[in-house]
Order: sequence, then C-alpha cells, then structure tokens
Amino acid sequence: MDRLDKAAILARAERKFDVGLSGLMGFRFLDWEAGRVVIGMRIQPHHLNVSGHVHGGTLATLMDIAGICSGTYCPYAGRQRRALTLTMTTTFTGQARDGLVRAVGTKRAGGSRIYNATVDVLDEHDNLLMIGEGTFRLRSGSDDPHGVPI
Repeated sequence: MDRLDKAAILARAERKFDVGLSGLMGFRFLDWEAGRVVIGMRIQPHHLNVSGHVHGGTLATLMDIAGICSGTYCPYAGRQRRALTLTMTTTFTGQARDGLVRAVGTKRAGGSRIYNATVDVLDEHDNLLMIGEGTFRLRSGSDDPHGVPI
C-alpha cells in the first residue's frame, strides 16, 4: 500500500473533518502521527460564550476530536481509521479570549478495539485551558492499522 507524506495526511484529515460541527469550528491539523495528534484553532467570535471567553463546549469538542484522532492515525492512501467516543472527562483550568488554542491528544493505553487517550488544551502561550481523558472504540475494520477504504 502507498503511504502518504505528512502534508498529504494532514490535508486529508482536514477534508474529513470539514463537515458538521467540526467544519464550523475551523480547526486545522498541525501534526499527526501514530499515538499523537495536535489540532489548532484561531478563536473567532462564534467560539465565545456570553462572557467573551472560549465556550467550554468548543474546548470539549476539540478534546473529543483530538482524543479520537490519537488512536486512528492511518498513513495509507485511500484508507482511513474511525472511532467513536465512549466516555470523556474534562477539567477546565483556564480561559482564553483570542489567539490560537491547541489540543494535544495522546493515546495512552488500549487493546485491539478500545483505547484511552489524554488531551491537553493550551492557549498560544502554552497556558493550560483544559485537561481531559476519554475512552474510545475503533469502528469495524479500523482495528487494522491499514484501516478501511475511504
């Protein structure tokens, strides 16, 4: 199977997530490799709550996507791996009003279908905004590192 280079993997990921809520958020994949992903988003007015800070639901959505992606890396052309969230725990530790926020997801443990990940969400000055962890389940066929056809 043909392996994609990093730029092609990141571009493919952005196309995949450019739908629904994730598409409205406007985040970008900054890095992705087996077991680790970094996604970033420039804060826009529609990300804010009534007090002018990034809404917790926005940060939780970033966490969810980073947790899923930490266990679904697939470098093969025409193929992908998919998962769904089983549980997610969040702790909010800071606030941001503008700039770039990043979610860094790391796969920590798991078996053939279920895995655990932790996610740190940071502002552009590396201040911690949120920490979280989740349990995720690979969808059928995605337990194979070669994934399934797109």
